Amino acid sequence: MRPSQTNPGGAVGAAAAGETTAGDAVPRAAGTGRAAPRDDDLSGREQPPTAPSGGDPKRPAPSGSSPSAAWELLLPAASAPARARGRSLQAALREAVRSGRLAPGTRLPSSRDLAADLGVSRGLITEAYEQLTAEGYLRSGRGAGTWVGGAVRAARPRARDLAPRSTGARADFVPGTPDLSLFPRAAWASAQRGVLAELPHAELGYPDPRGLPRLRTALAELLARRRGVVGDPERIVVVSGVAQATTLLGFVLHARGMREVGVENPGSPQHDALYAAAGATTVPLPLDDHGLAIGPLYESGVRSVVTTPSHQFPTGIAYSAARRTELLDWARSVDGFVLEDDYDGDFRYDRAPVGALQGLDPERVAYTGSVSKSLAPGLRLGWLLVPEALADDVVERKRTMDLGHPSLDQALFARFLERGDYDRQLRRCQRAYRERRDALVGALEEHFPGSEVTGIAAGLHVIAALPERYGPLQRFVARVTAAGVAVRALTDYTHPSAGDREQGDVRLVLGYAHLSPERIRNGVRLMARAVAARPR
Repeated sequence: MRPSQTNPGGAVGAAAAGETTAGDAVPRAAGTGRAAPRDDDLSGREQPPTAPSGGDPKRPAPSGSSPSAAWELLLPAASAPARARGRSLQAALREAVRSGRLAPGTRLPSSRDLAADLGVSRGLITEAYEQLTAEGYLRSGRGAGTWVGGAVRAARPRARDLAPRSTGARADFVPGTPDLSLFPRAAWASAQRGVLAELPHAELGYPDPRGLPRLRTALAELLARRRGVVGDPERIVVVSGVAQATTLLGFVLHARGMREVGVENPGSPQHDALYAAAGATTVPLPLDDHGLAIGPLYESGVRSVVTTPSHQFPTGIAYSAARRTELLDWARSVDGFVLEDDYDGDFRYDRAPVGALQGLDPERVAYTGSVSKSLAPGLRLGWLLVPEALADDVVERKRTMDLGHPSLDQALFARFLERGDYDRQLRRCQRAYRERRDALVGALEEHFPGSEVTGIAAGLHVIAALPERYGPLQRFVARVTAAGVAVRALTDYTHPSAGDREQGDVRLVLGYAHLSPERIRNGVRLMARAVAARPR
């Protein structure tokens, strides 16, 4: 084999085109002089040349002979179309090294012998050797042959799916998931076609880190109309869901010296990890019948607090007007901020919508929301309205984090909003979810008489406090789980640092949005049969 060259560009170019050069034709007749050494297995040992019975042992393999079994892994690449054959051979040889089929230290056949085995141009093999040597997969030296290098340690790639999946239970009442079958595929596809037809080329470049002006304007109108926020497009940042909005705020607050953030207790378990990623620590704060308890808030010493005032998660409390005022007074007195997570603000059934807290003081409240409950969490699309004091820092952090949300997705959602498709989707979901809520409340009344069901006026879950005879909680959960019913206790949402979790009364957080009315009724019936409670 000729000495290796280290010009990967040239190797790729020639190999990609499947070209041959003068003198690279595959020999088809007996050669003169000593034949090049062969390596017909993967052991790295040179094998003596062989020939048909009675033939010259120095004679190369005749045309049409079968390739060594060790190199059959390259045969599919050798059979590729001429223009792609060079690239295919390189890719197949590279994968053989990566996967370990060609182990480090294995000596490769000469380019002439391998070309003859595969029935391809010697030039293609030479160029493949040169390219992979330049990349570090192979090593070679003048007169020493070509060997598999020792730098590659990659295992065979395997794509795992780490997405959260259904528990596989016969009835799954775990809250947090909408009905993904309600996603408006036809309307979404129509909006996508329209955007692809009209989107200027320039808008496919790096976007404003805050988001496309068109989308921020549409969001400002939507949120002012539906949630009563002060919707200034200049203060809206388009984000990858509330999780990214939370992390952005965590970084900015941490940089301002706010190393602790208050959270509702009970509350969303996600806040701990999200703020920890930004270097902040969460401080659990208790609730009362009106919302976040103000006394402990002052005593905690925090200057920022996360709240869900329109429909507290998970208790379902709507903060009273007096408590909202007290909360804003606290923020002003400590020069702090309220972080409002409006996670299900679009779903109201038996009462007039409660406006967002941000509308009362946009300079002290950062407001977040997303389409995870109204469309699908897989879209990773949300928004953050920030007070002026935080706006520049949040935008800069967003820019350095990901350079802005994908432009095509933003333009699509903007069109979806402008045409009224989003309002129609919300009405469709609200009708479906109200029917499912009614089915759950009715089933609980039938199978668990005496239960107190709260938090039903809004949202996508309820709190069910069962009569004392169904306790203790641990035994109840064990029995219904064994029967194939997945549930979450209210105590599961208690902050880890808040002390021992009470295990007496059975208080459940039951999600219903993702279940049909029939599955809801069957699930509650399964629970009742599983516990077969006897009065104590």
